[in-house]
Amino acid sequence: MTGRSAPAVLPPSLRVRLGLIAALAALVVVVLGVLYAGDDKPGTVDARIWAAVDGVGPQWRHVALATDFLGEPVGAATLVVATVTGCLLLRRPRAAVLVVAGAGMTVGTATLLKSLVGRTIHGDDNLSYPSGHTAFLTALALVVALLATGRLGLGLGRTAGTSLVLAAALVAGAAMGWAQVALGAHYPTDVLGGWCTALAVIPATAWLVDRMADRLADRMTDAGRREHR
Repeated sequence: MTGRSAPAVLPPSLRVRLGLIAALAALVVVVLGVLYAGDDKPGTVDARIWAAVDGVGPQWRHVALATDFLGEPVGAATLVVATVTGCLLLRRPRAAVLVVAGAGMTVGTATLLKSLVGRTIHGDDNLSYPSGHTAFLTALALVVALLATGRLGLGLGRTAGTSLVLAAALVAGAAMGWAQVALGAHYPTDVLGGWCTALAVIPATAWLVDRMADRLADRMTDAGRREHR
């Protein structure tokens, strides 16, 4: 189930393009981290965007709170369990592994970056860069998009597959990012950093999952051949 007979979570035709996107995203994360290291106030871009979304009505605040819940421990765990279950029902074990590993690596990377960058909001105890909520939901959307790409055969077309993956990341990142900014939980550049963190981590994790699964399959095949000699 997890060997070479199982579909790759990162289609070979998309590896180069998503690899380049991941490298660019990682560069953006580093540049923003250096620019805002140790800051405790919004930058010029942050202030302008905050002003544009300031004063959302009560109904939109409820939407923002509901979206924010998806990044909280209970909401995030529910999404992960539901997505893993879906992957297993579709007989995509590698995708199920990627859901857990990808979400864990993305959130772990965001948490580490927060400590390294040291940017704060609303007090010294609230590390803000990058947004973990945005990173998590974007990461999950990327995994689902990669799964859909494989199921629909879009991995054979580089443009279609890449477009689907990026569109999913954009929608998820924009939704959670808007919620974080509207609630005043993050600066807009924190959101961008979280989005780029997911774009950098998920393709690399997907490649690693495929590589490890292939190696495991090869070892099992070699062991089986030895038993039949």
